Amino acid sequence: MADVTLVPRINKLFRLQFEKAQQCFVLLYPEGMVKLNDSAGEIMQLIDGELTAEEIIHGLMLKFPEAGDLKEDILDFLQTAHEKKWIYYV
Repeated sequence: MADVTLVPRINKLFRLQFEKAQQCFVLLYPEGMVKLNDSAGEIMQLIDGELTAEEIIHGLMLKFPEAGDLKEDILDFLQTAHEKKWIYYV
């Protein structure tokens, strides 16, 4: 996905929630659960079906200025999430 003007949305088959027992965000789906690392959890929290990929990138770069340019890492994650059908674009 190179078009940062697209709006990602979480697939309705998945539900994002913070799992206290795991101390991380997870994606729940009928067959199980995907445990997300901290970075993936931060990105997934911003996927609300309204923000573009560009706005998500901008928001995370403001939140974590010490991390430098996060654009490629975020785009890579969004691509993986799309391939795994965790998200789709509207």
